[in-house]
Amino acid sequence: MLIAQVTDLHLGFLPDDPAELNRQRLDAVLAALLALNPRPDLLLATGDLTEQGSIASYQTLKAITDALPFPVHFALGNHDNRDHFRSVFGDVPATDCGRVQYAVTHGPLRIVVLDTLLAGQHGGALDDGQAAWLDATLAADTRPTVLVLHHPPIETGNGWMTEDIDAPWVQRLAAVVRRHPHIIRMVTGHLHRAMVTGWHGTTLAVCPSTAPQVAIDFRHIDGNHPDGRDMIVAEPPGFAVHWWTGRDLITHFGAGGEHPVLARYNARMQPTVQHILAERAVRAE
Repeated sequence: MLIAQVTDLHLGFLPDDPAELNRQRLDAVLAALLALNPRPDLLLATGDLTEQGSIASYQTLKAITDALPFPVHFALGNHDNRDHFRSVFGDVPATDCGRVQYAVTHGPLRIVVLDTLLAGQHGGALDDGQAAWLDATLAADTRPTVLVLHHPPIETGNGWMTEDIDAPWVQRLAAVVRRHPHIIRMVTGHLHRAMVTGWHGTTLAVCPSTAPQVAIDFRHIDGNHPDGRDMIVAEPPGFAVHWWTGRDLITHFGAGGEHPVLARYNARMQPTVQHILAERAVRAE
C-alpha cells in the first residue's frame, strides 16, 4: 500500500496568475506521483493548501485533485480558511465545531486527520475538546493508524520555523499520543523541509513542500536585527511516499521535475542486479 503526501502548496500566492510558480511546482510533483509504478493508493494533502485561503484558490485545488485517479484526504494549515475550504470541499468531514478532522480507513490502515489551525496564528493549536475527540477517535479502533496534521510539535533548530515543545497544545497532543501505541506514524508539513524524528513512542515525518523550501540554518535568530540570512530557497518541489509493508511504514522523500537518469536496468546493469538478488537469497536461507 502506497500513501503519497504533498504539503504547503500555497496556491494563489500570485492570485492573478494561473500559471504561478507554486502551481507549476505542484504540477511537477503530481506528475512524478502519477508516473510511479505502482501508483499511490491515496494522497494526503497536509495543509497550507492555499496562500490566502481564497475561494478561488480552493476551486483551483478542487479541479486539480478531482482529476487524480486516487482519493485525496485534506488537512488544514495556518494559511487556510476553514469556511472557504468547506464551501468548496463540502464532502470533507468536519466536527460539530467546524474543524476539519475525521478518520477514514484504507485497507489495513486507519488515517486520522487533526485540525491544528488557529486563525491568525502561525503555529499550531489543540484545545481540550480536540484532545478529547482525538483520544476517543483513536480508542475506537486500534488497527495501525497514521495521524495526520499540519503543524509538527517539535523543535527543529531553525529559530523562525520551530515549535515550543512546552506549549500547552503540544503537551495535550503528547499525552494523547502516548496512550495509543497503535499510532505507527505522524505525518505533517508546515516546515518546508523533510525531517524525521521519534516522538512519544511513534515516528514523526515532516514532508517537504511543493512550494519553495525553507533554508537550513541552526543559528539563533534575533527579531530586532535582520542579518541577511537565507530564508526561502528554490530547492526542487518535494513530496513523500509512505509504503506499508504489512509490518512497517517506510517513508521515502522525492522531488518533482526533470532529473537526469544515470543508469537504467539494462544488460550492463543486469550483473549487478543478479549479484544483489543472489546475495539476498543466500542470506535468507
